[in-house]
Amino acid sequence: MKATERVGRASGDNLALGTWTPDLKRWGKPHYLAIAEALADDIRTGRLTPGTRLPTQRALAEALDLNFTTVSRGYVEAHKRGLIEGRVGQGTFVFDPARSARSGGSASAPRVGPVDFTMNLPPEPDTPALQARMQASFAELSGDLANLLRYQGFGGTDDDKEAALRWLKGRGIDTTRERLLICPGAHSALFSVLGQVARRGDTICAERITYPGIRALAAHLGLRLVDLPMDRHGVDPDAFAAACTKVAPKAIYLNPLLQNPTTASLPRARREAIIAVARRYAVSIIEDDAYARICPAPPPSFAELAPEITYYVAGLAKCLGAGLRLAFLVAPSARTALPLAGSLRAATVMASPISTTLATRWIMDGTADAIVQFVREESAARQRIVAALLPTGTYTADPHGFHVWITLPEGWTRSAFASQGRSAGLGVVGSDPFCVAGTPPEAVRLCLGGPATRQQITHGLEVLAHALEGSPALASTYI
Repeated sequence: MKATERVGRASGDNLALGTWTPDLKRWGKPHYLAIAEALADDIRTGRLTPGTRLPTQRALAEALDLNFTTVSRGYVEAHKRGLIEGRVGQGTFVFDPARSARSGGSASAPRVGPVDFTMNLPPEPDTPALQARMQASFAELSGDLANLLRYQGFGGTDDDKEAALRWLKGRGIDTTRERLLICPGAHSALFSVLGQVARRGDTICAERITYPGIRALAAHLGLRLVDLPMDRHGVDPDAFAAACTKVAPKAIYLNPLLQNPTTASLPRARREAIIAVARRYAVSIIEDDAYARICPAPPPSFAELAPEITYYVAGLAKCLGAGLRLAFLVAPSARTALPLAGSLRAATVMASPISTTLATRWIMDGTADAIVQFVREESAARQRIVAALLPTGTYTADPHGFHVWITLPEGWTRSAFASQGRSAGLGVVGSDPFCVAGTPPEAVRLCLGGPATRQQITHGLEVLAHALEGSPALASTYI
């Protein structure tokens, strides 16, 4: 009796049944497509029944003498066709419409597309109660839609500023309305700050591996970025001091908490050391605190420790959603806030009243806190999947963050690893756009948020973990 026949005649709940071994030669197609065709044929003929447990991707790869990526692509293709389903913590099964209907799902198999690990987005809330709460807020905005579609005064209403001050106070920043500006996203805030603290040809210090956005903004303004060496705690204060004596920077840009992309966080002692250097050499600090609300107990911000020299930017993209396009900018003083306001007004006219009103409503009624709590808990769950699947020592991460920095083993290049991921429908970002100067390290960033589910995250990480554990030669994507 064939293996496929043995599988089809037994209960799908028996763990010993993952022994399906198809004959791929008969299909005359690339192996990953042949796997999907064989599944479809065996399901159609009854050799595989609904609910049958399938072999793990690793086991099937060994049985068919194929590389892991090829089998992974075959399972992804079968998912797309609605033939199979993954069950978190259990494995992969032939899709069972009756089981799905009993659990309240669709009568057809869920369609699973490629996992995009490239875009650094927070996990999207999927709990019905929170989704309903968020949607209700949108519906309530329609009651004042005519007003929200008009031009409004720059900087938001009094209610908007009150909400922003409450949000900032939750980070430990107690500031005044005169120092606060509401901006259409963190990029507009950073653009205006850079334009105020420096002129074309001036120098700005930044982490050696840093957020790509600051590189683009500096290039557009004609500013010179000087890189500072880092360790697992972030920028080296002594290197910053040396740069101050050598190149006289106008400012230092820092993404000091769950840094994008390395996940490093500056502890308080190092923040104080950087502040001491900045004060000594009259250097402004630009603090991009995008992830602060995600951490339950972050160290104090630069804006709290040294408000008189810090331009503080708190975007909402990484904690509530990138589409909100809103950021709160705190200037060192009311005097420095005035030219910033002029620059922002000239470049952007105003932040969208729709986005601002929605953010205000969410902050004041507690919805924003509920979203942040969801992002915290879901990010922690996804980091546990990372810890369970990726080889120890190959990556750095923070238990509260939703991105991972992978340092590739010897033999891998970032381009080869990214290509390997693409062949399995997985997008990763190589180190090149993050590197301020020098040769980029052989490393990639993985993002765990956005619309991807835990099941998709698990599948994608299994593929990448297998690649990391083996030789690049064994992971050839060519058939």
